[in-house]
Amino acid sequence: MNDETHVPLDLNFIDEHTWVLVEDDNATIGLSDYGQTELSEIVYIELPEIGFDVSQGSAFGTIEAMKTVAELIAPMSGEVIEVNDNLDGDPRLVNMDPYGEGWMIKIRLHDPEEIENIFNPQEYVLYISGEDI
Repeated sequence: MNDETHVPLDLNFIDEHTWVLVEDDNATIGLSDYGQTELSEIVYIELPEIGFDVSQGSAFGTIEAMKTVAELIAPMSGEVIEVNDNLDGDPRLVNMDPYGEGWMIKIRLHDPEEIENIFNPQEYVLYISGEDI
């Protein structure tokens, strides 16, 4: 793991390197700092439309970097209520500010209890460092 990788303590994560910030019945989702570092230079992002239902553990979009294309996996289930349109014009925002301007979608949660199925920040740090959880 890169010592420079940042893991905010108010987020939860999944092993596919997406993060989620839960606020009441809504959540913001994006790609972790570790995930964007692994992909390197991001050149294109395809996100769902408002109203689309995402399911925990399923793809909600794709992300293209210089050398690969990967699916974006939803850490929790819900209905898309907002999409970061700024990523259309500048997908590098995910590289530059993955936890701020590089967020991807906001959802209205179907089941807030799903958060129990994913990593807390400390577990995610152990996961990306290769240590046993």
